[in-house]
Formats: sequence, C-alpha cells, structure tokens
Amino acid sequence: MGAQFSKQVERRKTLRIEKNVLAELKVTAGEDFPGSDYRPPDRKNWMANLGSERTRIHQIIWPGTHDSATNDIGIPFITRPFAQCQSLSIYQQLVLGTRLLDIRIQENRLVCHGILSTYSVDVVFSDIKKFLAETQSEILILEIRTEFGHNDPPDFENYVVEQLGEFLIHNDDWVFEKTIADLLPRRVICIWKPRKSPPPKGGDPLWGGGYLRDNWIDTDLPSTKFDSNIKHLSEQPPVTKRKYFYRVENTVTPKADNPVLCVKPVTKRIHKFARLFINQSFAKGVADKLQVLSTDFIDGDFVDACVGLTSARIDGRA
Repeated sequence: MGAQFSKQVERRKTLRIEKNVLAELKVTAGEDFPGSDYRPPDRKNWMANLGSERTRIHQIIWPGTHDSATNDIGIPFITRPFAQCQSLSIYQQLVLGTRLLDIRIQENRLVCHGILSTYSVDVVFSDIKKFLAETQSEILILEIRTEFGHNDPPDFENYVVEQLGEFLIHNDDWVFEKTIADLLPRRVICIWKPRKSPPPKGGDPLWGGGYLRDNWIDTDLPSTKFDSNIKHLSEQPPVTKRKYFYRVENTVTPKADNPVLCVKPVTKRIHKFARLFINQSFAKGVADKLQVLSTDFIDGDFVDACVGLTSARIDGRA
C-alpha cells in the first residue's frame, strides 16, 4: 500500500513538472506562426474560401478529431466519461471545420471505443452526406478501422462503397499533387483499416491503411507526448515528398494506474497547446512535414490554427 501511494505521489509530481514545462514554453516562445492571425469567415466552407483551384491536397493542414463518433457513447455520467472523446456529433464537427474523422467499428457495424459501443456507422454516413449536400468544395478524410479485439464487419468495403460511392476519391498517388478543384465532385478520401480482411489496393474506391500513418504515444503526460510528437514528425519526409498522410495527435490519454481515468480532464493537459505545437514545429524546422493535426473535444480555435497555416502555405508564406 505504501509503495503504491509513493508511486502516485511521484506521478503527480511528474505531471506537475510536465504541465509547467509546456506552460513556460508557451510564455517564452509564444504561439505565433505564419497564418496564426487568420480567422476563416465561415468554418463550414473554409476550403472553398481559400480557393479550390489553388489549394493542393498536400498543402492542407487537416483538422482532425480523435475517436470522432463518441459523443453519445456509453451511459451518461457513468461510463461515458471514460470513453467520450468528442462532445459534438459528426455533422457538428464538420460544420465546425473538422476535415478528418477517426471512426472505430465492431462486427455489427456499431461505432465503438474499446469495449463500449454507440450508434451505427450509418449515423456517420448520414451526417457526412448531409454535410456534403450543404457544401460544394469541402474535401474529407474518413478513416474507418476495426477496433482492436473485434472482427471486421462482413463485406464492409462494399457496404462503404454502396453508401458513399458517388463521393469517393479513388486510391491514386497523384491525388496528393492535385487541387481540390481537380478532384471535384468527388469529396471523400476513405481509408479502410480492417483487422483481417484484405486491404484496399491501388485504384480501388477505398484507400489502404498505409496512406494514413501516425506514431501513437500512449501516455497521460503532456510534455512527453508533445516532445514525442515533434520527434516522430521530424522523421517524416516533407509533405511535398510523400504519398501518404501523417497524423499528429494533440492528445493524452488516461492510464489505468492513475486515479484520473476520465478522458476530458486528462486530455485538457495538452489540448490548449496545439498552437504552441505548430509554433515549435517552425522553431525545430519541421513545419514542412505537418499535415494532419488531431485532437479530443475539437473547438473553433483548433480549426482556425490549422486553416491559418493552410492559408499561409497556399500564399507561399510557409
């Protein structure tokens, strides 16, 4: 008992130090970067406002959400706080400016996070189609993966094509060089990551898992995650040189040996440092490698930071 208590005391001390490290860096380094002062006039149509004819896919900083479809997961006030990573619906996230969705599913096509499940993936498709019907030039990356410990839904790839076929941008390495206008009216890059089913191939309506990569660092310590994100980002080729999307997760996650197990208070430790991360990407000389930045509980300021840097890239300022 005494050893466990001592361990928790040490963990709280480490956490306090790590939070202070980022807070002090924010004061000394600031949060400025090319485009940091930009505010999109309409987040729902921010890609259209930047110009679909001049915005190339590799130039975009994609605001993404982590565990996107968890707004209604679990039982309110009982299990939900342990698995909820977003408070907005898929449609609301898209209207806010989110352009990459992370959807986890299980055998029966229910969306899930670990052992908890929520609504059917059909709700996700419905929200996406509603958003696409209300906009004209917004491109989405839709990642769907079979959650760890579950089997793939039967014939799921064909089901996705049945639901979204008219919008799907087919698997083609040249997409990264193209403008948004070049791809229209197709508007969804769907990346399917099955557990056991054969992965999509070149030319297919869906894209294989290798086209969206990341380095997941499973920690609840904010400075550890921040520094690891910078390190792994530095190991990637620049966006102009690679044929895949690379995601940085501006999140930390609860750990089983820590008394705080609810997602929101844990992820708040790093949530406010998204702009600092972009700032430090420039300071470390790796900003040309930034592409997808994801978060829990996405908000307008996070979207604005991504859109601002995208705007600067298009204008040749970054």
